[in-house]
Amino acid sequence: MIYFVGAGPGAPDLITVRGQKLLKEADVIIYAGSLVNKELLELAKADCQIHNSASMTLEEVIEVMKEAEKKGHMTVRLHTGDPSIYGAIREQMDLLSEEGISYEVVPGVSSFCGAAAALKAEYTLPDVSQTVIITRMAGRTPVPEKEEISLLASHQATMAVFLSAGLLEPLRERLLIGGYKEETPAAIVYKATWPEEQVFYGTVATLPEIAKEVGITKTALILVGDFLGDAYERSRLYDPAFTHQFREAKE
Repeated sequence: MIYFVGAGPGAPDLITVRGQKLLKEADVIIYAGSLVNKELLELAKADCQIHNSASMTLEEVIEVMKEAEKKGHMTVRLHTGDPSIYGAIREQMDLLSEEGISYEVVPGVSSFCGAAAALKAEYTLPDVSQTVIITRMAGRTPVPEKEEISLLASHQATMAVFLSAGLLEPLRERLLIGGYKEETPAAIVYKATWPEEQVFYGTVATLPEIAKEVGITKTALILVGDFLGDAYERSRLYDPAFTHQFREAKE
């Protein structure tokens, strides 16, 4: 069996209980070496085979999995954050299916959740934003034309921009074209939940300058939206005048 496991955003104790258990039982671990906290590998058995996928191709990763299956071994494919977000797991799962190899996916805490915790922020504030857009700037990996940043920005929703810390000047341009104002609150969260975590607040207009000043070019999330501001309406869920299934309104 192959298990695709979300390692969480960085802090080793933010992996799920299920993911931790599988790491302890694995005969083979293939981990995303450039992003996964190596402290998690300390959970591995003494005789566990450990492979760093940073230097491997897709075909090489699959070959390791196939060899493990032939020996009746259990493999953990350890991805950063949650495997479903920029994890490139679909191509792995499809090849495993072609080989008749069983697999399961174990979700993890995404870095955009870790970033919200670092910011002590709520992405979905009443009367501010009820939508979170997770996206990225086009780089060597293209983005579908219909998902170009300025088109997404037109919704004025909360936006979490991955893999774009080195593209902040064009990101700023696309955000402004899309309708965000220069003074729209924004933040850069570097290595959320890691010991090196840093949080920098600014606006859409100042994002590139902030990153340049502190020397951030990668491993950071860009958060944009009025959820970072001070104005919002109180939730009706806990409003004494609001009736729901579990509570009658109080006059």
